[in-house]
Amino acid sequence: MSRGTNERRTPEAMSAPYIELDLAREVDDLYRQGPWGQGRSAKTLAKYDDLRLVLTALKAGTRIPTHETDGRIAIQCVRGRLQVHARERVFQMAPGTILTLDRGVAHDVEAVEDSAFLLTITWSHG
Repeated sequence: MSRGTNERRTPEAMSAPYIELDLAREVDDLYRQGPWGQGRSAKTLAKYDDLRLVLTALKAGTRIPTHETDGRIAIQCVRGRLQVHARERVFQMAPGTILTLDRGVAHDVEAVEDSAFLLTITWSHG
């Protein structure tokens, strides 16, 4: 799927039979476009019944408060440095690192510097 820099994805485009993305360009677009409410900006790249891909950018010092998800998640740091707190551990993340968490694991995410991460969420059918 090809799209121009300022083009918004439609719901149909986010659940197409295939979606081809340039992650570096998506991160650059997210930084450029914002919005930066509360030090973060996010956009959904893919949205299926059992799978979501969400790209999130955080300004340095911004923290996503403790929360949990009903699905399994993977957090892939693509820019900057992050700290993820989960199960009394602190995970240091740099570009290229991935952390997976099972459903229901409480966690928070904090940007040590301006950062971006790709969040993958999966759900079981039923």
